[in-house]
Amino acid sequence: MTLSEILLWQQLKKKQVLGYDFHRQKPIDEYVVDFYCPRLKLVLEIDGDSHDGKEDADRIRQEKLESLGLTILRFWDSDVKSNVDGVVEQLREWIEARITHP
Repeated sequence: MTLSEILLWQQLKKKQVLGYDFHRQKPIDEYVVDFYCPRLKLVLEIDGDSHDGKEDADRIRQEKLESLGLTILRFWDSDVKSNVDGVVEQLREWIEARITHP
């Protein structure tokens, strides 16, 4: 795992975010996603330099995952490193908006 994945995993593991269970490096179809919450059908992806020049592949990957009924939230590697609490707060807000207004 990258540093940003480690930092975010420290916040996600053991159902720390509103009691939701997240899995890391989860195989889905032909892909491996950074983090996955089965209950929410939510994929979390951390994008960094390794995604430069791979926009078409990322788009195809996202379309395939969305066709499986999944939602993908993307965060920049640099944002996770500099403000993991803010990233987790964005995730909490996303979850709470869906719990209140599915």
